[in-house]
Amino acid sequence: MSRISDFIGKSAVENVKEALRRAREIEEYNALLSLTEERALERAEKVDAGEISGRLAGVPFVVKDNFLAFGAPTTAASKMLENFNAPLQATAVEKLEAEGAICIGKANLDAFAHGGSTENSAFGPTKNAADETRVAGGSSGGSAVVTALDVVPFALGTDTGGSIRQPASFNGVVGIKPTYGAVSRYGVVAMASSTDTIGCFATNAEDADLVMEIMAGRDDKDMTTLSDFWNNQPEFAKKKIGLVKQCMTDDVDAEVRQKTLDYAEKLKKLGYEIEEVDLSMMQHSLAMYYIIVPAELSSNLARYDGVRYGHQAAEVKTLAELYGRSRNEGFMTENKRRIMIGSFVLSSGFFDAYYMQAQKARTLLIDEFKKLFTEYDALLMPVAPTPAFKIGENASDPIKMYLADIMTVPASLAGLPAVAAPAGNSDEGLPIGVQLIGDYKSDKNLLKLVSEVEKI
Repeated sequence: MSRISDFIGKSAVENVKEALRRAREIEEYNALLSLTEERALERAEKVDAGEISGRLAGVPFVVKDNFLAFGAPTTAASKMLENFNAPLQATAVEKLEAEGAICIGKANLDAFAHGGSTENSAFGPTKNAADETRVAGGSSGGSAVVTALDVVPFALGTDTGGSIRQPASFNGVVGIKPTYGAVSRYGVVAMASSTDTIGCFATNAEDADLVMEIMAGRDDKDMTTLSDFWNNQPEFAKKKIGLVKQCMTDDVDAEVRQKTLDYAEKLKKLGYEIEEVDLSMMQHSLAMYYIIVPAELSSNLARYDGVRYGHQAAEVKTLAELYGRSRNEGFMTENKRRIMIGSFVLSSGFFDAYYMQAQKARTLLIDEFKKLFTEYDALLMPVAPTPAFKIGENASDPIKMYLADIMTVPASLAGLPAVAAPAGNSDEGLPIGVQLIGDYKSDKNLLKLVSEVEKI
């Protein structure tokens, strides 16, 4: 698979034309919702003319279609925003373009990023890069697939509860969810404001590090962003990594467990001591997540009312009918399910019983992580309990679908950085990934560790 360095110093126009050609060759995967060909070629010509320069000059990339970006509608893979043309660009996209990168298309996702398979898109599911009968993972499935199929060397995604790490695992690429607040969320369609993060997919950890370094840093338009810490991180010194025992039980696919143990052996070769650790609050993390996140997203989705922007129902007689029909027609079934759950847990009489209890439990989870990081540099676990499942296999069972997030949501709830790294393939040829979780602001060290493993 291509690296960013393969594009540097070459004709930007040729880079873009080749990426667009590859994009059209993989149309059957339904990974891309639109191409930004006209704008991409215009920018490429400016790069070749010396009018645009930078560390990513002439390098093509793809954005998940919940990033506001010029050149094509920003749909969030929903009917609600099917014809929405962004009046501005996301800060992350602006920073990459300032370094000469060229966006060539918008990737498919679960509508409004609600899902773990990219089956909940209003424009159809995305197929797995290794097996077209299986899901790409989600919600950033399209971005993972275009990276795995070598359309572009990197692609942007969002990770609220595993939406970068899980599709990265399912498609055999590197995916990073950074420390909460590392990258500005300005200009990205909101899901759950306390766990939303901006990350990327790449074919290798070194490229992911470069992309994240460029995007990271303070943004006055997003008050949750942190001052730039990317290149100011102390090296891992303990040389100890904890293997989370709750993720290595018989409930986890045997091949996934074995690939995780194999990865642990590679870490040992690098001089790290591996010890089994207990993350007892993990068993409650999924319950916390599916109370807190639906509560936040139900609030964030209230802005789609059929009045200001987005889908508007036709031939309505009252304001109440406009609201109701516009939202009913514009949202997918999974969007409605999460809105209903969120509205319920925030309602009078249930706010204290559910939402507040979940937030208290979240604090206990954070404290447990903090205690572990006093002894260990990082924690190792699988990304998902199984390799990619069949398209439609879990579609009628939302609880089973939610259970696939059990290993990714703890880091999201705690705001910790986590990297999904390829760990090999199953006997059926399906990619399997492992996850390394670090303490706050240890993102670069995690990617450096993955990069060292890649060389073994």
